Amino acid sequence: AVRHVVVGTSGGAPVFLRDVARVQDEGAEPASYVMSHRRGGRSSPAVTLAVAKRKGTNAATLAHQIEDTVDAIRAAVLPADVAVDITRNYGETATEKSNELLFHMLLAVLSVSALIWLVLGRREAAVVLIAIPVTLALTIFVFSLYGYTLNRITLFALIFSIGILVDDAIVVVENVVRHTRLRASDSRGLAALTIRAVDEVGNPTILATLAVVAAILPMAFVGGLMGPYMRPIPIGASAAMLFSLLVAFIVTPWAAVRLLSHALGHEHQGEDRLTGLYRRAMRPLISHPLARAGFLAGVALLLLVALALVPLALVTVKMLPFDNKSEFQVVIDMPEGTPLEQTARVAAALAEEALTDPDVTSVQSYTGTASPYNFNGLVRHYFLRQAPHMADLQVNLRPKSD
Repeated sequence: AVRHVVVGTSGGAPVFLRDVARVQDEGAEPASYVMSHRRGGRSSPAVTLAVAKRKGTNAATLAHQIEDTVDAIRAAVLPADVAVDITRNYGETATEKSNELLFHMLLAVLSVSALIWLVLGRREAAVVLIAIPVTLALTIFVFSLYGYTLNRITLFALIFSIGILVDDAIVVVENVVRHTRLRASDSRGLAALTIRAVDEVGNPTILATLAVVAAILPMAFVGGLMGPYMRPIPIGASAAMLFSLLVAFIVTPWAAVRLLSHALGHEHQGEDRLTGLYRRAMRPLISHPLARAGFLAGVALLLLVALALVPLALVTVKMLPFDNKSEFQVVIDMPEGTPLEQTARVAAALAEEALTDPDVTSVQSYTGTASPYNFNGLVRHYFLRQAPHMADLQVNLRPKSD
């Protein structure tokens, strides 16, 4: 069809492309190479198919469905000499990380409860333990109103909040226990003592909670690429703090009246060993000016040392945290003007060298074109790497469980 294209006229007659040029259907000069490398120097051309999920879709479920579909068409549709390999399965990665975060969330809840049990008592720990699921349930409800799913970011926000949201309940429970021990023979009953104990610590608790919210919530207004990525953390943590305040003033007193009734009527108990140790440590700091000045100087010195860690490069400052995945990417930048074939040879040599490591299962090389990018590639604009002197290696490792 191209040979019959009219390119002009001569003497009133059309001039076709075949009249002035030779038209042949041949292969064009390659602009990129995508190769799959195996051990033993085996390399073959490859086509990478990247699948992106829609917003709100479960990545783990979608990954299983894609695997089932590939298995179904492998024998019926694909030729026998075409191999299909899954080089990245972020659905499996998401499942592993979600399960790990859920485990750490359970561990955090049990650790907080065990600490309160050790310091205040078994029933007091139960009162605080009631506040945790109530607050988390209300926070998850806020996530649903904002359209957030339970993913690694929102789960991290919940874990981050657990250590803070129990503070209000602990303050209320501790003061209730203190009043019951000081007024063991009070005839007004536990309910009246609980109301008085909550009223006594109400204003400081509100102020402390709002101070934490004021420190966390501004992160929700961060713009740019990181804004939507990090926004669930300040929103979730702020909502958890506000709900924990309500729970501490409503649910915790209710639970304390029902679970701490055994404490009323007991004689006043002396201070425990931990309280006595704290009193002995604080007495000189309060009564001696020189000790107070030395303590404040020590705190100021530690603050300066902490601030100096960043400019001294003793602490690594990164935009994104380190991620322990069973893969990594090698970015190759040859001198500008390097032919595509030479860049491809360098990429192949590096791939063969990587395959000498027994932990490496396969390597894919992308020369002159960008490899399918993840969030890290999106931040670093790796999708713009489409020059002949540029190449990427996708190195796949054995699973961490092996």
